[in-house]
Amino acid sequence: MNQLRSLILCVVWVAVISCFAVNRTQAQAAPPAAPPQEQVQKPANPEKDAKDAADEDKDPFAPEPAPTLAPGMTGSDTNDPRAKLSPGLYDAGETSMGIEHLLLLKKPDAFQLGATDPDDPKVETMVGRLGMGNNKKMPKSARLLIAQLAFANSDLAFQGNHLFQGNFYGVSIYDIANPAKSALLTSMVCPGGQGDVSVYKNLLFMSVEMPNGRLDCGVEGFPPEPPPPADEEKPKDKVNANDNEKDKKSANANEKDTDDKDKDDKDKGKDKKRRIPVAQKDRFRGVRIFDISDIKNPKQVAAVQTCRGSHTHTLVTDPNDKENVYIYVSGTSFVRQPEELAGCSGEKPDKDPNTALFRIDVIKVPVAAPQEAKLVSSPRLFIDPRTGAINGLNNGGTHGKKGAEKPADTDQCHDITVYSAIGLAAGACSGNGIVLDIKDPVHPKRLDAVNDPNYSYWHSASFSNDGSKVVFTDEWGGGLGARCRQNDPSKWGADAIFRLKDDKLSFANYYKLPAAQGDTENCVAHNGSLIPVPGRDVQVQAWYQGGISVMDFTDPANPFEIAYFDRGPIDPKTLILGGDWSAYWYNGYIYGSEIARGLDVFQLTPTKFLTQNEIDAAKTVLLAQLNVQNQQKIEWPAKLVVAKAYVDQLSRSQALPAGQVAELQKAIQGAEKSHMSKSKTAKLKSMAPSLEKSAAIAKNPADSMRMHALADVLKHPSA
Repeated sequence: MNQLRSLILCVVWVAVISCFAVNRTQAQAAPPAAPPQEQVQKPANPEKDAKDAADEDKDPFAPEPAPTLAPGMTGSDTNDPRAKLSPGLYDAGETSMGIEHLLLLKKPDAFQLGATDPDDPKVETMVGRLGMGNNKKMPKSARLLIAQLAFANSDLAFQGNHLFQGNFYGVSIYDIANPAKSALLTSMVCPGGQGDVSVYKNLLFMSVEMPNGRLDCGVEGFPPEPPPPADEEKPKDKVNANDNEKDKKSANANEKDTDDKDKDDKDKGKDKKRRIPVAQKDRFRGVRIFDISDIKNPKQVAAVQTCRGSHTHTLVTDPNDKENVYIYVSGTSFVRQPEELAGCSGEKPDKDPNTALFRIDVIKVPVAAPQEAKLVSSPRLFIDPRTGAINGLNNGGTHGKKGAEKPADTDQCHDITVYSAIGLAAGACSGNGIVLDIKDPVHPKRLDAVNDPNYSYWHSASFSNDGSKVVFTDEWGGGLGARCRQNDPSKWGADAIFRLKDDKLSFANYYKLPAAQGDTENCVAHNGSLIPVPGRDVQVQAWYQGGISVMDFTDPANPFEIAYFDRGPIDPKTLILGGDWSAYWYNGYIYGSEIARGLDVFQLTPTKFLTQNEIDAAKTVLLAQLNVQNQQKIEWPAKLVVAKAYVDQLSRSQALPAGQVAELQKAIQGAEKSHMSKSKTAKLKSMAPSLEKSAAIAKNPADSMRMHALADVLKHPSA
């Protein structure tokens, strides 16, 4: 049963989510069964055989209890109101603090499977299109889940009054001119997963990595993979007709389990064979480019193939190059056959120094002629500068079911966030967090790298607005696991906050969703963005079925939660992938890409942790477009509402005497009521020098910055 569960989970992660950290998750499964020759020598055991058969009939996605909490670790809070919400797809219990839920737009019909019965022909059709039709060993419940997940919502991008929501089956475009009444404009069916999107001017970019992706966006996929040769040896406990998916699991590995299995096979005198999908001339895996000049009718104008496909991508702009944009492609899937795409190799570096592993790909896109987009470099970000070895980084060892695991090589990035204004990028690269110099976007160079034994899979990254901090996320369990339960350690599957100084990272602390979640709620740190509250570092973040959490990390050593929203589990008995994939702030509102349900729209509400003035000040920052992995520098206007936000913060921290706070509030209110009369604005300006003096002796650097910023606003205020 445990072997079957592990196998099915790997199929799901590989085919639908990308097998991030699959091998690390495998390490937490039950030990492998005995070799076939040992099993043959054992006498028949009818009772055991009957039990094994019964186990295979069990639901492989039935929840498992949380393990015993590791010594010295703390878990999640079961007394939090989020811990015991009622289940349901559209009628689940909800709770929130500091967040108002304005709207849920259900998935468009084009992205609905339209079946809940595993025997429905639609289920078999979709499983077949994903190349798994030959796997008769797969339980019906697993087949239904995989078919449903082929329509999972993924990441978001924004431009003007339009929101672009990626999906494993295509993309939906929404009109968000009135966020509380957002409406679907169009849905474009174009399968291939995972459908991460970004947008620039009239161009839309989409990531494709799954083997059912076609150049023409067709839904038919490809014929089922042929069965393995009759003479190909397979251990009994690893039988799986879905050989191409099994290979993806192996090819995606961060090497630890693969190395161990290779060693075991050599010890047994066996030649381990890898199987990947048969070459198809019409298969597409890489980055699609669409012209969205007609927003309701996107037109594909280019499709750039890559060896591993594109799990995610990052739009990169060069301040010195207005004619082109660049795409950093992060591939985490298997390497395709060279017969399908020339030059592709999935060998280890010692066998092929030109392997497609241990690199990212860079695509150059001429904005005026996107049809000429092409691959221009494949930087070796993990190279050892001393030896020249391209597999020069490893995770330093991480945690598994049996304890510490041996170090494993890092051969991929999952997500890269670029911050062109400061010339840096932060990469979350499976086994490491890295910092890159991107002043030459075609040839990024690694400046620093860190690892952490508490981290299973480095997933994504965000900078603070001043570039002095980086928040990394750990997607322990690959996104399908319940990893926020009472006994799940608060340092596993969490954010790790680092200080960044002189291009070097230094660890500050962890942050994890504090509320305990259930056994059927997939929950782990996932995608988020900054909320532009002046004077603070605030991030909104999705935690899958853990909901949305808003974190203040102004003091990186002491991050804390200031707002949240959560629903109950989709199903009380079976873990079904759902919840928010990403939660991003855009022009005054928070948008959540709900994997199973649709699109969520929220707004912040005042609490003791966040005032209305701070919320209103955040709303003064308006962007023309937002691709979160292309981080933009936030600048606040010199408006009095921004000044009021700073005053609220200085009052909260007691950095200024109560009397001075009251005088500032009175003077600002007087200026507003007088419509910025000369006498009242002069009064504001007269208060700036004392604030600058106080800033010089402030005990807290954050308060010192707030005083300086407040003084600047008072010198040149606007209504």
